[in-house]
Amino acid sequence: MNETLNRRNFIGHSTGLAALSMASLTFGQQIIKNHSKLHKDQKAAILIWLGGGPPTIDMWDLKPGTNEGGPFQPISTTGDFQISEHLPLLAQRGDDFSLIRSMSTREADHGRGSYMMHTGFSPNPNMVHPSVGAVVANEIGPTNDNLEIPPFFSIDSRSFGGGFLGTAWNPFSVRSNGTIQDLGGQNLNVNRLKMLSMIEDNFIRSKRGDMPKDHKKLLERTIKLSTSPQMDALKIQQEPAQVLEAYGNTGLGRGALMARRLIQQGVPFVEVGFGGWDLHNMTHETLQTKLPELDKVLNSLIFDLKRLDIWQNTAIIVMGEFGRTPRINQNAGRDHWAATWSSFVSGGLFKGGQAIGKTSPDGKMIDGKSYVAADLVATTLTVMGIDINRNHTAKNGRPIKIANGGSVIKELIS
Repeated sequence: MNETLNRRNFIGHSTGLAALSMASLTFGQQIIKNHSKLHKDQKAAILIWLGGGPPTIDMWDLKPGTNEGGPFQPISTTGDFQISEHLPLLAQRGDDFSLIRSMSTREADHGRGSYMMHTGFSPNPNMVHPSVGAVVANEIGPTNDNLEIPPFFSIDSRSFGGGFLGTAWNPFSVRSNGTIQDLGGQNLNVNRLKMLSMIEDNFIRSKRGDMPKDHKKLLERTIKLSTSPQMDALKIQQEPAQVLEAYGNTGLGRGALMARRLIQQGVPFVEVGFGGWDLHNMTHETLQTKLPELDKVLNSLIFDLKRLDIWQNTAIIVMGEFGRTPRINQNAGRDHWAATWSSFVSGGLFKGGQAIGKTSPDGKMIDGKSYVAADLVATTLTVMGIDINRNHTAKNGRPIKIANGGSVIKELIS
């Protein structure tokens, strides 16, 4: 009965998107129609950041029948693996995503773990490394002459920036309601921005280092954004009612839809935050709400990317800073755990339908090969067409490997 209901929900949920005619002049379809103005083979990545450390043992790598397993049951997917019963829509799309079940990182602190998963490096007091989003923006952004807005957006997420590449590659921060967070929350007043740009010119002439130059670049991009029609990417209310309903009127739903609109404009990297995963208390009760929301949004995003014929050049990564303990604590919660956990990847740039890596029956140890943050960063950059064997040059002149020497997860390469 549950299987029938899940299938019915899946079909009904997708029908609204499928019913949209390619002839209707939505924002996304206008972009496709005017392909000559865009790079047809432009690659893009969407990172959905599960801040707080998601309990992947209850999502992607369940351990039923064990003391650590919890109450959730696994269900089969159309791929070669099982996932949580609270992700039924994704289960019908098992061929469209893969899981890395043997992530093992050393950082179980929120700040340090977030830094590592965003950059591939451990925090270093003497150097700030660029995030994967900044690297993609730096490598791909300048190749799109038609892009008038920043090449790296962060939606409802406190992402990491350009590091030693410079603040010009920091994410442009917005909220899922379309509000722009950059410039200390100031409104996008063009005259005010131009005045700030003039002040930056004075600082540059005073030879006060690279910071004013980098900030001026950010201001110039902000001015372009404020006057560019590409700013309409933030206006998700322009989408048909069926699309809005499919994604849902939540922060994650609005953010994912905005990310889709941004990559259609040629933005190569968008991060969407979906927080609230630091579940030390009542983990499974909370997941009964959070997992269906994640399920709905990812299903809609995958369907939409295919509908608009941009799936093949898109990478989707879903992860947090670490996982959570196999042991359930006295508060019916799970605590920080970096030794064994899972990440999710999707999009046409990754090979789907597989679970890579394995953990022990109790979830406490990796069984076989493990993967670290640098490996996931290296793999993401590789599918984006970026040569990970090249070096960046830090401010002190030191050569730094783009992905910290991480190894590409070959099973994920299409």
